[in-house]
Amino acid sequence: MRLLPFDYAIRNLGRSPLRLAMSVAGSLLVVVLVITAAAFVRGLERSLMGSGSTRNVMLLGAGSEESVERSEISASVPGQAAATIAGIQEKMKTPFISPEVHAALAVSTSENKTANAQAMFRGVRPEAFLVHPQVRIVEGRMFHPGKDELIVGQLAATRLDLPRKRLGIGKDIWVDGRRWMIVGHFTAPHTVMNAEIWCSLTNLQIMTRRDSLSCVVMTLGQGEFADVDAFASKRLDLELIAMRETDYYRKLVDFYQPVGKLVWVTAMLVALGGIFGGLNTMYAAFASRIREIGMLQSIGFSRMAIVVSFVEESVVAASAGSVVALLVCMVWLDGLALRFSMGAFGMVLDAPTIAIGLAAGVLLGLIGSLPPAARCLRMPIAESLKAT
Repeated sequence: MRLLPFDYAIRNLGRSPLRLAMSVAGSLLVVVLVITAAAFVRGLERSLMGSGSTRNVMLLGAGSEESVERSEISASVPGQAAATIAGIQEKMKTPFISPEVHAALAVSTSENKTANAQAMFRGVRPEAFLVHPQVRIVEGRMFHPGKDELIVGQLAATRLDLPRKRLGIGKDIWVDGRRWMIVGHFTAPHTVMNAEIWCSLTNLQIMTRRDSLSCVVMTLGQGEFADVDAFASKRLDLELIAMRETDYYRKLVDFYQPVGKLVWVTAMLVALGGIFGGLNTMYAAFASRIREIGMLQSIGFSRMAIVVSFVEESVVAASAGSVVALLVCMVWLDGLALRFSMGAFGMVLDAPTIAIGLAAGVLLGLIGSLPPAARCLRMPIAESLKAT
């Protein structure tokens, strides 16, 4: 089969600048929507799955496997676990065991202002930095136990819908009528901890009026998960359950899957509208070239060769829109922080997300060109040559 030269398709794109601009703009909008949906889902999944370590095990209250905030365990669990479970990682005779309290609390920026935003607070001891190596203090210092001091995550301001400077070092926030001073900033990239506020374990227990813990997180060295599970199973009086940290966050990924599906469905519906708009544009464009189609057939080019040329035109225009959409997303979308119930996360524009967007652009070019081309080629050659 003899094909039309590729530069013929390229030259035809410039015959109607308005049509070209509409095709590129339509592809741009559709691809931006697809990349946005993919970046949202990837960012959410990555922030949850990146929060857990394969060597970490959590001890939670029985029946609270899906929400550490609802969990309550005895404050004696960390000491009993350290004394009973063999193989917990140590550093300078300090076991990697972190007793923690997790609580979602309303925050305000002044004593009299009504608190209308919630942040996830985590009460910890210094051992938490051994168990969660993703967390690094990048500015300021660690809070002092016994003082109402906080360190805030990189995305905490996004979670509270505040300017980042409002959570600067030395600034105050109010929780339940109690003033806390921000003394440090930490970062924990691609984790839910990046949007949390950390403080002294004892101080958070006092503020939440509880003497129990939410969980105990430990890092295993030579030990195995079965050792921790056996401890939780034998101590019926403590009402514990052992979970791998990665399993806990995988359950949260499953919980938020309907949200991701809803985002995809919304993007696909809007993209479908863009495809129908592109079909209308292509029908009008190809219908105006009926005589050209008849002439090409009369000089020996097959209908399949003409279809291939039209597809090339459409795919090139859609690909140009896809590239522009990718540049727009790289400037505006990459790392954009969004809030959700557990905190905040950054949208991820990685290789799979880019591949999905570019594939959507190429597919749009194919779908947008084949039906109009097939319809126009049904006309007999003699009638095509006489068309006006």
